[in-house]
Parts: sequence; structure tokens; C-alpha cells
Amino acid sequence: MKLAVVGGGSTYTPELVDGFARLRDTLPVGELVLIDPAAERLELIGGLARRIFARQGHPGRVTTTSDLDAGIAGADAVLLQLRVGGQAARLQDETWPLECGCVGQETTGAGGLAKALRTVPVVLDIAERVRRTNPDAWIIDFTNPVGIVTRALLRAGHKAVGLCNVAIGLQRKFAALLDLAPADIHLDHVGLNHLTWETGVRRGGPDGEDLLPGLLAAHGDAVAGDLRLPRAVLDRLGVVPSYYLRYFYAHDEVVRELGTKPSRAAEVAAMERELLSLYGDPALDEKPALLAKRGGAFYSEAAVDLAASLLGDGGSALQVVNTYNNGTLPFLPDDAVIEVQARVDGSGPVPLTVPRPDPLFSGLIAHVSAYEDLALDAALRGGRERVFKALLAHPLIGQFDLAEGLTDRLLAHNKEHLPWA
Repeated sequence: MKLAVVGGGSTYTPELVDGFARLRDTLPVGELVLIDPAAERLELIGGLARRIFARQGHPGRVTTTSDLDAGIAGADAVLLQLRVGGQAARLQDETWPLECGCVGQETTGAGGLAKALRTVPVVLDIAERVRRTNPDAWIIDFTNPVGIVTRALLRAGHKAVGLCNVAIGLQRKFAALLDLAPADIHLDHVGLNHLTWETGVRRGGPDGEDLLPGLLAAHGDAVAGDLRLPRAVLDRLGVVPSYYLRYFYAHDEVVRELGTKPSRAAEVAAMERELLSLYGDPALDEKPALLAKRGGAFYSEAAVDLAASLLGDGGSALQVVNTYNNGTLPFLPDDAVIEVQARVDGSGPVPLTVPRPDPLFSGLIAHVSAYEDLALDAALRGGRERVFKALLAHPLIGQFDLAEGLTDRLLAHNKEHLPWA
């Protein structure tokens, strides 16, 4: 089995490699190809990846290349984890929205739209080259904003599934709090990428006992602390929102906080410099502890499970993925991309039946899904007016003057990545 990772020079990659090494019985990788135009970073990370495989006795080989077409040739699956514009673009996404009093974040609000506009055309070009080289390959997208990028891939007819680590992180957290094995925890997970709620925490499977009421009663303070939301919010909602809901439920508080501390992009950039220094140590043969602070926890396990279900012959498995709605949430179009539990096998994901969410949640889901539709249109066709309409439609913006000011700033900061601008 050959897997290719586009964006293999990311500092995330050793997390992914560690999962491939540890879970080789689940996903027997014969060749792992790391693809990245940043040759110097790629060699550092490729060297560490080989040492991780060797330490854990993995028989597969790790290769590196800056030639996309050569790297993806013959791959059974291609994983996308790229960042167009790098951390410099992320820093801008987190900064200029604050000038308008809006949250500065790389996947939510105006910054998320900027990232989508930069990213979608690049991802579609990569996917088209994958289709020409190996039309049977699956594309697993971890590139943010995952919902919009996955929608672009599916609409273009690619064999694609979107993946996020929020659900698996919550599953692991809840399992530890309840003293259960992660495999014994099934989440009733519903929404869009980075806009989800856990409406049930079930023992054993989708029909199992709902442990959520007891979890909130016994461990609500710990869960709320991780989400940085008041305990009372969880008690009143009766669900566990993803931590991205804080940008909606406490928007003004978050904006004030962001204006008084270094950006996450600046923190990550400093962390990446340290990580790259560590990766260059020829004695290092495991992922360093610092990587846990970089983000992406359990990404490797989620990626291994998904690839194994798509490529293996062991039947289907349940996993939270991003895929077409196809009637799962009746208030959304069939071609909206949702994030829910799905049964995944070699033919792709099929969402499980989901009880209709409370209007408190379905209204916001529908609102953001409509924004994502406009965002994708802007990413595919360009134009200032399409950008403006997408921003105006976003529930965190929604005012004419704000959308005008944000449009001007978005275009000014992204001209090098948007040929039409």
C-alpha cells in the first residue's frame, strides 16, 4: 500500500508518521511519500519519519519529493494537509478582522473565508492531478477549512472524504473521564466542520446507553474548562459544543482577549521553529512532547482508521467524517457537506441516521452552511462582490458596513494568492 502526504513538510507530519508506525497492523503501509515544495523542511521531517519507522520496527519505506506528480503516482490514498501562504498568511487571517471588531481566526469568520479563497483552487488542482495519475485513489482532506474544501472536492467529482480531529479528541476525553476504553464511546456528533455538538455520548455504539447526562453532572466543570465556556452554558444546552462554538457563544469576549495577547499564529510559528530544530537531531527517533502543543491531537489515529476503512477489506467501520448530506439533515441541501458519524468502507462514507437537531442548533447549522455555499462560489469564481456576499452572510458578521470593511482588508492582504484580485 502506498500513501502520499501532500504538505509532508508540515511540523504535524511526525504525529501522522507515529500513527502509521504504531498502527501498522491496522494499515499496512508499504511506502509513505512525503510531498512538499519546501525541500529543506522536507528532508528534516523525512529523516525523522524514517527514524520513527525504524524505532518501531516498521518495514515500510519513507520517501520524500518536491515533485507532486511523481509523489502521487500509484498512491492508494492521498492525504492533504497543506497551508497556502504558510504561517504568515495565518497571522494575517488572525489580525485584520480584529480591526473591524470581528474574531480573527483561521477557519471561522472572515479569516476562514480568506483561507478558503487561497486554498480551494490549489486543492482542486492537486486533486485533478491525482485523478489523472491514479483515478482510483482516495483523497483524505485534513486541510482547513475542511467543510468548504471537501465540498469543493466532492462537487468536482473526486473520491474525497474530509477529516477533523475534534470528534476523536472529545471521544478520548470522555473515555478518560468515564473510565472507559475509547472504543466503548460512541458520539452522537452533528453539525458542520468546526460547528458541531455532541448530543449524546453512548456506551458501545449508536444504540447504547446515553451517558451524556451523567457525564455533565459529574464532570461538567472539567468539560467546560476545556471548552473555555461557563459550566452553566453546558447545563442549559444539555449538549457539549465543540470549542469552536466559543467564537459564536462568546464572540465579543474572544475579540477582547485576542486584542490583548499574541496571536495563535505567532505562538505556532515560534513552536515550529523549535520543532524543526528538534527534528534535525539525528538521535531523535520519536515525536517530541512539544508536538502535542502544536494541535492536531489524535489526528494520526483518525487518519489511520479512515484510510483503513477506505482501503481495507475488513468491512465497514463507524467514524466521524465530512461528507455529503444526502438527506441526513433534512433542512440542508443534499450537496451540503456535514460532519457526522458515518459507516465507512471501500465505497466511501454513508452517514448514520441523525435525529433532527433542536432549532437552537439547526438554525445556526443552516446559516453557516449557506455561508459556506457562498464562500465556495467566491473561491471558485472570484470577484469582490462574491466575497462581500459571503462575508455578509456569515452569522458573525451580517452587517453591511462590516462586510465592506472586511472585504477591502481581505483582498488587500491576499492579492498574491488571488490572481483575480
